Amino acid sequence: MAEASGNRISKLESEIVNLKDSVQKSNLKVLDMQYFSLENNDDALAYFDHLKLENPSGYIADKLLETNEQKGDNPLVPYEGMQNDFKINKIKVLNHKWILTDFSDGKYWGELLIKYELKDDLGVDFTLVDHLLYTRSN
Repeated sequence: MAEASGNRISKLESEIVNLKDSVQKSNLKVLDMQYFSLENNDDALAYFDHLKLENPSGYIADKLLETNEQKGDNPLVPYEGMQNDFKINKIKVLNHKWILTDFSDGKYWGELLIKYELKDDLGVDFTLVDHLLYTRSN
C-alpha cells in the first residue's frame, strides 16, 4: 500500500513540474507577444509623459473607435462594406506612432496600418499607411 501511495506522489510531483514548465513557457510567449505594444515600451511612452495620461494606449484606441461612430463605413477604411458598413474592431497600439487594426462588415474583413499623432491638446490625427482586404475562398 505504501508503494502505491509513493508512486502516486511521484506521479503528482512529476505533473507539478510539467505544469510549472508549461506556465513558464506560456508566460514567455505572452511576453514575446507583448513586445510590440505601447504599454510595454518605455521609450515610446516617454513621448506622452508631459500629457499625464494614465493609459495612453487606451486613450488612443478610444479615439480611434470614435471614428466608427459616423454613419456609413469608417472613414479610415478604403473599401465599401459589402454586407454592412466596414467598422474597426480590434486595435493594437504598437508604439508612439503606429497602430495595427482589423475591420469587418460582419462577413468580410481586413487590416489597416495607421500612423497617428497624439497632440498636446489631446487631439489625435490618424493617417492610413497601408491596408488589405482578405478575399473569401468559398
